[in-house]
Amino acid sequence: MLHAGLCATGLLGVAANVGAQDVLIRNATVHTAGPQGTLQGTDVLVQGGTIRAVGAGLAAPAGVTTVDAAGKPLTPALFGGITGIGLEEVSGEAPTVDNAVSLEDQPMRPEFDVTLAYNPASMLVPVARVEGLGFTLLAADTGKAFVAGQGGVVRLDGSADPIGPRALFVRLGAGASDLSGKSRAAQWMLLDQMVAEARGRVPADSPHALLTPAGRAVLARYLGGQGRIVVKVDRAADIRQLLRWAARERVRIAIAGGAEAWQLAPQLAQAQVPVFLDALGNLPGNFDQIGATLRNAALLQAAGVEVAFTQAGDASHNARKVRQLAGNAVANGLPWEAGLAGLTRVPAQALGVGDRLGTIAVGRSADLVLWSGDPLDVIHTAQQVWLGGRAMPMRSRQTELRDRYLRGTGEGGLPPAYSHGP
Repeated sequence: MLHAGLCATGLLGVAANVGAQDVLIRNATVHTAGPQGTLQGTDVLVQGGTIRAVGAGLAAPAGVTTVDAAGKPLTPALFGGITGIGLEEVSGEAPTVDNAVSLEDQPMRPEFDVTLAYNPASMLVPVARVEGLGFTLLAADTGKAFVAGQGGVVRLDGSADPIGPRALFVRLGAGASDLSGKSRAAQWMLLDQMVAEARGRVPADSPHALLTPAGRAVLARYLGGQGRIVVKVDRAADIRQLLRWAARERVRIAIAGGAEAWQLAPQLAQAQVPVFLDALGNLPGNFDQIGATLRNAALLQAAGVEVAFTQAGDASHNARKVRQLAGNAVANGLPWEAGLAGLTRVPAQALGVGDRLGTIAVGRSADLVLWSGDPLDVIHTAQQVWLGGRAMPMRSRQTELRDRYLRGTGEGGLPPAYSHGP
């Protein structure tokens, strides 16, 4: 049930008017996820889709809708993790899955870009959005090559195009050994050959070339520092080799997974490598995760590593659970502010969109969430999401099905699915 103050000042009306751009959110506990930290009893003024002012007792310009937050938490819209939202609708139905390429001839295709298949009308977008998620990193998944291809950041506001630089996705370790001659050692041999091709040290017409001309050009951009290479890797020994390779080739990397990353926390901090991890990973799902621990995030953060969160497994359909990851990391020693940063500022900055997303500050896009309580506690919910200043409809196919079968409010006046009365 929404607080009476919210209803009285027109929050429901704002949600209904999706095109509204100007709003003054009063008396919120503003978690900026930036240098200002948490601000009590603070107002946020949004005009033209942008945050124009943050402070106490702001005057409401003419025509601006006012929302009384009644002291509740206001945060930046959250990062949904590394997902295939809009790229996979039904994971078991191949024609609805577009995040991997499986080519027999020259399977290494860094030029493959999954963002070209992104569907902003996917049912998964509102499912994630009503949980307070405002952006996600679309990932290329491995098909027949451990160099999977490119992805990018999309906002969950219905926009069709990604924002910021692309990221290149690579999988290393046991999970990719079948794609590299049954040995993780061969992954480095093949990576070195691809680098040599991209740097022009291998003739373009070589019969043993791994990359197409387009693939060489794309990989060369990443070798030149344009965009991050996001590497799915867990074992500490593999992470050590990755850090050496990245330093030698002077590339910008991020780690996804990192079950044993805490064992190399000082080295990761020194190399300024962010880690996107699943904070619930505490049991070894395979031999690359023997050192998994619930204190992974806390140990990394204490060493100075920037920690963000992403869901393992079915990340697209369960993106909403990313809050649970951050909450569990906090329960195991990560400072609360760092937990929020791992869902906001850290991923935005790591992915090159920190000038627009991830913090509440003047000039940033007004991607905001008003919560019923602590956003890292899953007992609380998002009361209203604004993306670019637009109040998003707080409904999804899931909520509509719930209403249809529990209250009988669906089309045709269907009866309730369950009856507890006589």
